Amino acid sequence: MLSGLMNGYVESRPDEDRTDINGDSAHVKNNSSLIGSNRSYMPPWTTPYIIGVGGTSGSGKTSVAAKIVSSINMPWAVLLSLDNFYKPLTAEERERAFQNEYDFDEPAAIDLDLAYECISNLKRGKKTSIPVYSFKEHNRVPGKSINLYGASVVVIEGIYALYDPRIMDLMDLKIYVDVDLDVCLARRLSRDIISRGRDLDGCLDQWERFVKPNAVKYVSPAKKYADAIIPSLGNNGVATKTLINHIKSKLQLKSRRHLKEIAKLGHSDNVTPLSQCSNITQLEPTNQVVALKTMLLDKYVDRDDFVFYFDRIATILISRALDDIPCHQISSIKTPTGIVIESPTVVNFEKVTAVTIVRSGDCFMQSLKKTVPSIATGKLLIQSDLTTGEPQLHCEFLAPEIEKFEQVLLVDAQVISGAAVIMAVQVLLDHGVRPERIKVIIYLATEVGIRRINNAFDSKVQLYVGEIVPIEALDGEKYSWARIRFIDSKYFGCD
Repeated sequence: MLSGLMNGYVESRPDEDRTDINGDSAHVKNNSSLIGSNRSYMPPWTTPYIIGVGGTSGSGKTSVAAKIVSSINMPWAVLLSLDNFYKPLTAEERERAFQNEYDFDEPAAIDLDLAYECISNLKRGKKTSIPVYSFKEHNRVPGKSINLYGASVVVIEGIYALYDPRIMDLMDLKIYVDVDLDVCLARRLSRDIISRGRDLDGCLDQWERFVKPNAVKYVSPAKKYADAIIPSLGNNGVATKTLINHIKSKLQLKSRRHLKEIAKLGHSDNVTPLSQCSNITQLEPTNQVVALKTMLLDKYVDRDDFVFYFDRIATILISRALDDIPCHQISSIKTPTGIVIESPTVVNFEKVTAVTIVRSGDCFMQSLKKTVPSIATGKLLIQSDLTTGEPQLHCEFLAPEIEKFEQVLLVDAQVISGAAVIMAVQVLLDHGVRPERIKVIIYLATEVGIRRINNAFDSKVQLYVGEIVPIEALDGEKYSWARIRFIDSKYFGCD
């Protein structure tokens, strides 16, 4: 069983900056000391909260694990069953399995090495592939796997969830579901006969020969490693509810720590002017640029004109970023008039991809397609938790083998705290994109947001910004519009 990560797509995202990272509602405090160096950003899916749920076959551990995931109610919570890691069988072993003569309940039947590798990858915030196992075929499904990435909570269930010391060392909480073996037998018979198409005699024989002896020898002793021992869900819902409340409190603490880490990115004794940061490019205030910015701030401009003006300035921003894309020399080209040019310099736009942060970044789509018609695009959906304000990755759709692209354009129309862009850049890094290949394109940003992004990645990511609102300007009413997300709402007609 595997469930719960990045299953949906939401059309728009709540303002991740509506509640400021420092706790101030829609307001960034004037802070004379922002952003230092040698700080790094740790996303919430790095060192996720891992819970192990063990117990004998038929104990109800799967129900307890599913109850935990549903009660946490996070789309980035994963229920991972060790049943997925049963080892592939040979033809002879499969024949024995169909005759109920193969021992699936001993530790050697499960590929615990692969399970450890996959869980370790999740623990380190890396993408991993989980095999799919078919109980009807007694084998893994060829060519089929489930890719997981971005899990903040991982619930591992299985009879040997609390068996391998390596896997247990990755867990933050270990739970053992303790039920009498006679009850387990009744539940197992019901499951195997109804859900898996087995016959009664074969199930009873398998129980007596393999399941019960292994439960006594290997599974039951795992109780001594558990942080909590609870009866089955149906027998003691109070214990399960208490356990879930404990888990929620731990996750809330983890969330607060994450927000504090983002806030720390905004404090330093040494402040370098943004104009002196070689990796930050601001649009030159030409007459055209200034006029476009003015029209975008006009309260009475209609939506069609707003879209036209934004598309125009977005094209200028994208073109400015493309100016810094490395060129390559080829042997020669032949012009339509027949002239041969030796060793010309060209840009391979097939090696450029763009990623938009839904939905604000989607304001750039028209300009991206007009500037580079063949560009491959991806999307990231990042929403903030309505209670904590913590940004969370809900889903990611990136170009295949994105790490092989020479340039990745990450676009977002408006940045206030910088939290969503920081998380988006981290997603790209986790997918193997080198920081020097990332170009972040933003139309409107606060200085504190830009400094946080810059500091989070040690100035290794290139930033192209249409306008940066200084920190001190946010204290007055004149720049109150910079503290409110309005560009995507106006662009898509949702204001």
